[in-house]
Amino acid sequence: MKTAEIKEMSTSDLVERVEAEVANYNQTILNHSISPLDNPSQIKKLRRDIARMKTELRQRELNNK
Repeated sequence: MKTAEIKEMSTSDLVERVEAEVANYNQTILNHSISPLDNPSQIKKLRRDIARMKTELRQRELNNK
């Protein structure tokens, strides 16, 4: 997910998306520990997408104060 797409999302949508992505990330980690993924770089991509979304949420929180 690109930064521009994240900035266009509403705050409530962004919070829901972060929760869904974290659940997906945890499931992917679990699946990878049981049997290796075809593309293990998916884990890194998910982690970075989550970080981008959390960063945008934090910036919005700081701008509202």
